[in-house]
Amino acid sequence: MTTEHTLLSRLSGRLDKVLAEQLGQSRNQIEKLIRAGHVRVAEEVITRPSHKIQLDTPVTYRFIEAPGREEMPVDFDVDILYEDDDLLVVNKPAGLVVHPAPSVQEPTLVDWLIQRGISLSTLSGEERHGIVHRIDKDTTGALVVAKNNTAHQKLSLQLQDKSMGRYYLAVIDQPLKQSIDVNLPIARHPKNRLKMAVVAGGRAARTRLVSLAVSPKKRALIAAKLFTGRTHQIRVHLGALSRYILGDNLYGLKSKEGKIARIYLHAYVLYLTHPTTGKPLEIVAPLFDDMMGYLKQNFDEEMLHESIDPDRLRRRFVDDVFDQRV
Repeated sequence: MTTEHTLLSRLSGRLDKVLAEQLGQSRNQIEKLIRAGHVRVAEEVITRPSHKIQLDTPVTYRFIEAPGREEMPVDFDVDILYEDDDLLVVNKPAGLVVHPAPSVQEPTLVDWLIQRGISLSTLSGEERHGIVHRIDKDTTGALVVAKNNTAHQKLSLQLQDKSMGRYYLAVIDQPLKQSIDVNLPIARHPKNRLKMAVVAGGRAARTRLVSLAVSPKKRALIAAKLFTGRTHQIRVHLGALSRYILGDNLYGLKSKEGKIARIYLHAYVLYLTHPTTGKPLEIVAPLFDDMMGYLKQNFDEEMLHESIDPDRLRRRFVDDVFDQRV
């Protein structure tokens, strides 16, 4: 089954770049779609991703039915924070990979979705099953899943125009001096392919960071808001400030504070506009026991409760004066 959609280009330039930008999809996905003959420009099938188009040119594209994935036994469950006919929001636990890949041998969140009968075709036919945005394996928190193609497209566009986003909580090794707006480009690390880094000429990346609470040991609970969605963005921008998230053995140092088994980074508040009703929707993902236990043990509990109040947290990103790091 395929579904056709037509849009007017809001930009001029390469077809793959324009379509990726407007649909909120990766260039790789769009390139596959074009080469497979599923894109028409002014009713002419175009198979060259580099084809140049002009502003307001009509572009028609088709969703492709994703191929089936061999069923993999799933012996875990995932907490559902919100669900209706159009979308599902889960609280992803640590250690759970979101998407299948050749190198991934364990069941993923997508396998869990398949087991629940939730599946979604995607533009390139990849087995993404409605996953709208990414979250790293050991990062926890709110993740939205679209349950139909229309919702998926609308949510992807919200991700692109920043009307959908998340506020993250993290515990770092030393306090921030003040609230800061980091605007530094990110690209693959030149020497370690597992890492990203601040690299001149990299992709634009912007993160706002707010200090919420400081412990007697000078650890800090911070909140982060992303204005771009680069891989490892919060970790890389913190590293540029010589700050590291506890449990982050890739960018920081191996934890000496007992057994911190994973990075203390959590997607805490998700906000979006409902793709069908048009109403604002905000979902809070409770912290998992390991991270919450650390916070209760090391921070003043009353101050902690006030710091993670969603309304108070959101206001900090509006009211604070942010130092600029570019």
